[in-house]
Amino acid sequence: MASNIGFRLARLPHLWRSILDRRLAPLGLTQTRWVTLYHLGRMGDGQPQCELARAIGVEAPSLVRTLSQLEAQGLVQRRSCEHDRRTKRVYLTEAATPLLEQIDSVAAEARKEMLAGLADEDIEQLNTWLARIEENGMAIQTREASS
Repeated sequence: MASNIGFRLARLPHLWRSILDRRLAPLGLTQTRWVTLYHLGRMGDGQPQCELARAIGVEAPSLVRTLSQLEAQGLVQRRSCEHDRRTKRVYLTEAATPLLEQIDSVAAEARKEMLAGLADEDIEQLNTWLARIEENGMAIQTREASS
């Protein structure tokens, strides 16, 4: 049984994103766009592009295309940093606010459906276990990076 846990842990994020992609597509959002908006909404306005890229888990140059698309949609603005003109900071526009609310609503509904049949206590326990697995994985990465 333990041998398929890794497979399931790897499959769930793909399944989650696939469900959200399908439900957010009518809003004109691809996965890279909604993930970028979601992270920027959580992190707050004025994030440096490199910090946003790090939070999303992509290389900074990869984020540039997505930000250009979001700018074309009128959802974000990039501005030069006052202290370092080489650094671009990313800001949400007013047009992004209702879209972020829709993303949150779609995500909440999908979460509810994905967790159907689990009691609140089960969900809390699952979250605890997943946090522990994540901590173990981070410890492995740290240990192996310093070897």
